[in-house]
Amino acid sequence: MSNAKISIRFFDDREVRAIWDDENAKWWFSVLDIVAVLTNQDDYAKTRNYWKYLKARLKKENSQVVSATTQLKILAPDGKKRLADVLDYNGIIALGKEFPGKKANRFIEWFTYSDESVDGKSKIKAYAMFESSFINSIEVGTTKGLQQIHAYLFGGLYDFAGQIRQKNISKGGFQFAVSHFLGNTLREIETMPETTFDEIVNKYVEMNIAHPFMEGNGRSARIWLDLILKKRLKKCVDWSKISKQDYMNAMVLSPTKSSVLKSLLEKSLTNKINDREMFMLGIDYSYYYEEDE
Repeated sequence: MSNAKISIRFFDDREVRAIWDDENAKWWFSVLDIVAVLTNQDDYAKTRNYWKYLKARLKKENSQVVSATTQLKILAPDGKKRLADVLDYNGIIALGKEFPGKKANRFIEWFTYSDESVDGKSKIKAYAMFESSFINSIEVGTTKGLQQIHAYLFGGLYDFAGQIRQKNISKGGFQFAVSHFLGNTLREIETMPETTFDEIVNKYVEMNIAHPFMEGNGRSARIWLDLILKKRLKKCVDWSKISKQDYMNAMVLSPTKSSVLKSLLEKSLTNKINDREMFMLGIDYSYYYEEDE
């Protein structure tokens, strides 16, 4: 498990960490993260003590939850990888049922649904991109490259995967590029320079304003941005350092005040461009940004 795939799911803005088990082909989820979610607890020590108490009680009751629990190394709050209790998919459902109330029911509903949604399936494809040779064949900084990414993420999920939109769209009162002129707009964006950090972010901002697809623009464009940064500056963004609210606020301001976004991204740059875990966490956060409030 030393080269394990790490995933972070988000429920009510709380992290639920998971580790992929290649041998058994399944995810293992952090028990402490689930307990923290279901008890609405921010204190790590209190969460750990609560799980210790609950585990002892369940053990006395010969609960299958305890027998299904195993231990794997997960990054602890002190920054070191330590053995922690984990449960698989069925174990988490069983654990959730030990907690009364609407929140537990809502959590179970979210947990069982997330991987079967369009986003869930697309996210799995995004993970696979790192291991595939496809990522090395993507045209960097071009519209075609962005279309390649979009088609890969959403192929078989949207019938317009990889296709430039033919309709006008808006979000939160902001009108994206008019579809009739979109072809010319995208050609102009392609010619924008991308030799410096400022130029690359300017290009990213303009592509966001263009919003070439009916859905899935943000998720595709963030990968597109990282590929440009990787090629030109040997850097990428550590998206886990950028909160959802900060990113969304910066993107709203970006058409008229890109400095906020530039500052946010620049502080989060890393040279770990070939790091598998960095890519996986980036996908987790990228998809989290797009979740509905």
